Amino acid sequence: MLTHTSLLSETTLEKKLVGKLEGLELTTVGELLRYVPRRYIRQGQVSTTELPEPDEWITVIGRVERAQMITMKRRYGKFLKVVVDDGNRRYEASFFNARYIQRVLRAGVRVALAGKVKYFNNQIQLSHPDWLVLPDDGVDVRGTGMMEELLDAARPSDTDSADDAEISTGTADDVENFGRSIIPMYPATREIQTWEIWRAVRQVLADTVPSADPLSEQQRTERGLITSDEALRHVHLPETMESIEAARERLKFDEALAVQTALAQKRADLGAERSMAAVHVPGGLEDQLLARLPFELTDGQKTVLGEIGDDLSVEHPMNRLLQGEVGSGKTLVSLLAMLRVVDNGHQCAILAPTEVLAAQHYRTVMTMLGDLARGGELGAADGATRVGLLTGSLTTAAKRRTLLDAVTGDAGIVIGTHALLEENVEFFDLGLVVVDEQHRFGVEQRDILRSKGREDKRPHFLVMTATPIPRTVAMTTFGDLETSVMTELPRGRQPITTSVVPMTNAKWVDRAWARAGEEIDAGRQVYVVCTRIGDEESKPKKKSSRSGKAAEKEDDTVSVLQQAEMLETRWLPGRRIAVLHGRMHADDKNDVMDAFTRGEIDVLVATTVIEVGVDVPNATMMAIVNAERFGVSQLHQLRGRVGRGGHAGLCLLLTAAHEVSASMERLRAVEKSNDGFELALVDLRQRREGDVLGSLQSGGKSSLSFLSLIDDVEVIADARALSEAIVAADRALADHPALADLVDAVLLPSRAQYLEKS
Repeated sequence: MLTHTSLLSETTLEKKLVGKLEGLELTTVGELLRYVPRRYIRQGQVSTTELPEPDEWITVIGRVERAQMITMKRRYGKFLKVVVDDGNRRYEASFFNARYIQRVLRAGVRVALAGKVKYFNNQIQLSHPDWLVLPDDGVDVRGTGMMEELLDAARPSDTDSADDAEISTGTADDVENFGRSIIPMYPATREIQTWEIWRAVRQVLADTVPSADPLSEQQRTERGLITSDEALRHVHLPETMESIEAARERLKFDEALAVQTALAQKRADLGAERSMAAVHVPGGLEDQLLARLPFELTDGQKTVLGEIGDDLSVEHPMNRLLQGEVGSGKTLVSLLAMLRVVDNGHQCAILAPTEVLAAQHYRTVMTMLGDLARGGELGAADGATRVGLLTGSLTTAAKRRTLLDAVTGDAGIVIGTHALLEENVEFFDLGLVVVDEQHRFGVEQRDILRSKGREDKRPHFLVMTATPIPRTVAMTTFGDLETSVMTELPRGRQPITTSVVPMTNAKWVDRAWARAGEEIDAGRQVYVVCTRIGDEESKPKKKSSRSGKAAEKEDDTVSVLQQAEMLETRWLPGRRIAVLHGRMHADDKNDVMDAFTRGEIDVLVATTVIEVGVDVPNATMMAIVNAERFGVSQLHQLRGRVGRGGHAGLCLLLTAAHEVSASMERLRAVEKSNDGFELALVDLRQRREGDVLGSLQSGGKSSLSFLSLIDDVEVIADARALSEAIVAADRALADHPALADLVDAVLLPSRAQYLEKS
């Protein structure tokens, strides 16, 4: 019999099906059983009223309304057009070279279709979808011969084409189980359909022995929970909607308990580590900078500095997250914290995700510090330090100088990109690591920089984010990091107005670019953000293995190069327009950014390299093209680049999204609110928590299928209290093997390692 740790390759599943499951990153029995249905369909129940997104992979269960062969206008031959009604809307499916499909998918037949969504005249189209003929509602097909009749009719004959033979029609077992009163629908892909996943789950459940339960009978009774084994069986093979709800409640608690146990173990480990204390030094660099500031710190900045100061003053490593609205003054707060560490004789490192941001940090810090950053030079202030910059594109001589200043301790602050993580980078005495936009870095990268401190003293750690993206919200909700929040904006920051502009309305688009011209005429500057560069269009196209014709993934978004050309020739002729993207040489990027900062460029057409850190007070407008391709928090972060001077900011979200879609919902939310924390909750509700404890971000494979960080606060608190009590007495879970297995099952080994490294 199988256990949850058994490999799928060791089961009786077909080798081909195992390969498809591995494509979903499912390699063990436990991983498969925790790959849970996205939704359920009851016999006779219609689908959701929400329109699917373009290119989304969906499964439709409905009845064939009509099927007819259509003669193609532009090429020789015919195709089969099938219209399926699920009781809520109609779907058009097209099949090519499908003579035998016509014999099966006739009017009145109940069918499941699975394919990628396209729209034509607001009609959902599925081109050559996979399909499965289903038994009729309420008909028990067992023993009637209906299964065999359906499958025989769907089996291509010797005279049918090779393309016909590739269609997946399922098995007799699939057809029979689709006759159940409640049908689970799994997240599927082009390579594997929902009925194939369900087939694998049923087979594995039949061969798997019940596992030990992480909760005792008393703990289950107190919470009104069923066993974990019962929950996994009910969630995949439900008899009633009530059994699904009972399964959800148990699996929700399991997820909370697994995460809280791993976090409790991590907190226990951190509690035993030592760091260097950094106390306030009267008259030091920190005090000198404060005395030079031409403005007073906001109350929020003062509060956060107090929290950070308390952390730094003890011989215990700080592990703090600084969340702050765009422009709330996080950079100044982090600089003052670094100066306190430097005043105590230690060094600091700032890790930035891009060269543009690293260079911006360097310029900002040097400007703020002035002669305080020119240690060892003529005219330097008393006690001055040095600030180093380390990026991949620096000259060899410049890199060597920064590396020397770091290893000798002459540089109190070193700012860099991933170049800081290289083996040849050494510090004399690293006391504080600051990571800007921490979601851009994986666990291993942050751990490498931490390891560059002294072996006996772990450096303090401060991570910053301009907007709490879903993963950050998740981590702070679980209480893994001490959290500081700044919502108050410094005096002088201007409001930002945001509007959605449908790209299908030519008049609105023309008006958007005319508005950009008005800003330029008023002496101000404009950002234009696009999703891609556009130089990929010059790459050789791949040949299709089936037709031999050029084939490549469609991308109908407007690129940086296309947009710049259209602005120059159509909408903004005669204006000074420049492009900025990640594949440009670093010197060229810096030249463009410096020219834009000096006001020598009217319009900067860029990718998201300008998302964070870029500060040009004269830039008052941003147009984000194909805004539906960005997440809520990213849109909020992008628009934070404007309104940083004496004039109000304007952000236009140009979109091709359908008016009734999840994408448009996101854009309308950004249009209505300037509150980054509120928008992060929108991200959470729409895109779930993402991979809370792994290096993947929202939109990737999620560790959490049932637990909601918004709605299940009480469950999380209960699980935290239970896990802390267990870990306090049994750190390694030696006496709780079932709980240890649960942690691995929910988090997977790679996610559990995250907690050990963070």
